[in-house]
Amino acid sequence: MLKKWRTRRAVQRVQPGNGRTLKRFRWWQPLSRALFYLPLKNDDGRQVVYAIDVNHVQRILSDDGKGKAHLYLDGRHHAESKLPAVFPVQGGTIEVAPTAFGLKRCHYVTAGGTEHQLIPDRNSGEGRRAHLDREHPVLSRWIAFISLILLVIPLLLLIPQLIEVVFKVPPVTQRFGTFTSPIRLPGWLNFTLALGAAAGGWERALRLRYNWLLDSMAKG
Repeated sequence: MLKKWRTRRAVQRVQPGNGRTLKRFRWWQPLSRALFYLPLKNDDGRQVVYAIDVNHVQRILSDDGKGKAHLYLDGRHHAESKLPAVFPVQGGTIEVAPTAFGLKRCHYVTAGGTEHQLIPDRNSGEGRRAHLDREHPVLSRWIAFISLILLVIPLLLLIPQLIEVVFKVPPVTQRFGTFTSPIRLPGWLNFTLALGAAAGGWERALRLRYNWLLDSMAKG
């Protein structure tokens, strides 16, 4: 019920497009732009191509920090919406949701509830990561494993420090006493771990992977 309500709210945010032409993906944009495609057949059997374009720089610079997703139909600007976005399209909807480092969702959801991830532009960061996965699956799995470790280690180091904070709350202290975290990290190591977590979060975003606990570590 809550998901349906959120979907309806997101659909209401959709605004009509202005018909401008979709700009092709440039070589310098892998970190600043996401571009995905969805080929579908119309009711008359004609194939059309939808495209989702998200500019991450505009997201960061926007007043609300959320930015917009833009929907193109056969290369023309068809609609736009604030993120997270839900666009009604032929046979279902396209759902787009951001993370701090990219997107965690860019999926076509049919009327029957089946989900399909859209196809990333070959030159985009997501497209290059998907190409690596197809051509070098072993290397791809190792990179995915390392990115996971870069997120797990800061999380494990943070847990004792969070426990120490909780034990400073007066009712907890009165009942259970105090707790001192055995972990004290130098500033340079904290900074290094933060950079590693950011790299891990960015790599996972390229694969549209997201876990609220792990990826919150990357955001800091």
